This record gives sequence, C-alpha cells and structure tokens, in this order.
Amino acid sequence: MRADLSPLIAATAQWLTRSYPASGGAMASALCEAQARQAVTVAAWLRYPTVMDAALVDVAGPGGSARLDRVSGAKADDAAWRSWVDEVVASWAACLLTDPELAALAVAGLEGSDHTTGLPMTFRRLLAPDAHDRRAAALLRHPDLLAPVSDLHRRQLVDHLGQGRALIA
Repeated sequence: MRADLSPLIAATAQWLTRSYPASGGAMASALCEAQARQAVTVAAWLRYPTVMDAALVDVAGPGGSARLDRVSGAKADDAAWRSWVDEVVASWAACLLTDPELAALAVAGLEGSDHTTGLPMTFRRLLAPDAHDRRAAALLRHPDLLAPVSDLHRRQLVDHLGQGRALIA
C-alpha cells in the first residue's frame, strides 16, 4: 500500500513556486515547478517515511503556511490549499534546493523506504540541474533568499540524515 502525500506535496511545492517564482515565461515556470516538486517529494518522503506516518499527517493535517509566509515575506491569501503546506517539508526542500550535497544525501536516504519500494528514483532536476533549470529557478535555488525558510528546520534535516554538526555551516 502506497502512502498518499500528494496533497501535501502539491501544496508545499505551490507555496515554494509562488514565494520564489520563475522568470522567463511558461517553460521557465514548468522547470521551476518540476524542481520544487522533486525537492518537496524527497523532503516529504523523508519526513513521513512510512505509510502510517503519511496516514497520520493525512488525518491531522500538516499545519499550513502561516509561519512560512511571515518569515519569507510571502503574500498570504486565504486559499484553502495553504492549509496543506507543511512547514518542515518546505524548509527541508529549501535546504535540498540550495545544498547539492545535502540533496544527494537525502535522495540516498530514501532507498528502501515505503515510498520508493519498486519505483525507479530519478530526481535529476533536483540533483543535477542543467543551465536551463538553474536559470528558471534562480530565486528558488538562491541560498540567501531561501535562508529564512531553510534555516527553520535545517538542523533537524541534517540530524535526520545522520550527519550531525558536520554539515551545518
């Protein structure tokens, strides 16, 4: 049985792409969204590694975007999808988007999880973005711009991946 984190993943990726939008038209928007979705997927699968974890967040809800909106300066509205944004997942995804080493460790950490069993795992746009990807997601991958979000839960992600203080700058 697969755990369905798709509402959480979709809402959190949408929050990231609205807060740190692409510039350059429809293709850039699609590339930016693909990168955000891959980072959020990895982060969500790490945060909720089992079917039971995913079921519990489905019942309890992830918490919403209110704090993220405050720390990032994003314009909030009362759209219902915002209640499905997961602050920790957004923070972890921001870490993955701005730190290639951490992204590689995170993807490697998914091996054998409930979410990846029997699935090919390729997160190319997250792990090896090309020049088009980088241009499209210049804001989304900018460490200084994402710092208020990534700093919220970076230590927790690093600890989760078993690296302790070694990766914390």
